[in-house]
Amino acid sequence: MKYQKIVPHLWFDTEAEEAAKWYTTIFPDSEIITKDTFEETPSGDATQMVFKLMGYQFMAISAGPYAVKNPSISFIVQISRNNSELLDTLYKELKEGGQVLMPLDKYPFNDKYAWVQDKYGTSWQLWLRDHRSNKNNIVPALMFANENKGRAQEAMDLYVDTFKKSEHLASINYPEGMEPNTPDMIMHGEVRLAKKRFAFNDSGQKHDFNFSEGVSLLVKCDDQKEIDKYWEKLSAVPEAEECGWLKDKFGVSWQIVPKVMDDMFEEGTPEQLRRVTEAFLKMKKFDIDKLEKAFQEK
Repeated sequence: MKYQKIVPHLWFDTEAEEAAKWYTTIFPDSEIITKDTFEETPSGDATQMVFKLMGYQFMAISAGPYAVKNPSISFIVQISRNNSELLDTLYKELKEGGQVLMPLDKYPFNDKYAWVQDKYGTSWQLWLRDHRSNKNNIVPALMFANENKGRAQEAMDLYVDTFKKSEHLASINYPEGMEPNTPDMIMHGEVRLAKKRFAFNDSGQKHDFNFSEGVSLLVKCDDQKEIDKYWEKLSAVPEAEECGWLKDKFGVSWQIVPKVMDDMFEEGTPEQLRRVTEAFLKMKKFDIDKLEKAFQEK
């Protein structure tokens, strides 16, 4: 069975379900997949949503006001040129109650582009593209700024080296005369990680945000060996290790999670889910054997 290996995970205070329902009404080819509740977490009962937008899987959780989304990780929504009216519709919907970071207009790099932060704090870049399949696509985009500026290439190299079925696709540096963005910095880079595209860029501008737990990247692992591998390759901040979460050397938050947990939360009874939740809340790196024992306990 095919599944998306790396899934963007959005943190909300209380609005995860509300936001997921809203997103799936304005994006085409979208659906809610599951809704689960983790009981008695440090944030109280936490609601987790799994949903698809234009066929691309996301997760969202309502877990209190402890993490805030920002534009350091945004989502490029690539709209086929023969479907440009969809871009207009998405721009109108997403900016309502939100913030326009770059207004819908023609830019040197794209005929029709906009960058908006929606009313829930999620950032979207909308742009037209030519694609022979006429498919629309979503691509997570990571911005390396402040103390991370100039490190986009280093991040691309690390992630391509870490994940199977990954490769560099393209990379363009800034031209002369675009200070504070200098020619040694990435203007736009793309890689394929575990079969899905990700975009990267450096920014020489000073920003009032950095990578945060507001948008993390959840990795679904087939076995304990895979969990151990990703943990070793990515974790660089020991104090950030908690409940399967880690931070890499750039401050990007990852969740390294066994795929079997999907089955547990799909098939388990409320009592089984309570036991699994109680078990993983005590862990830093997830231990599949202990999770399965908690699930199967009589």
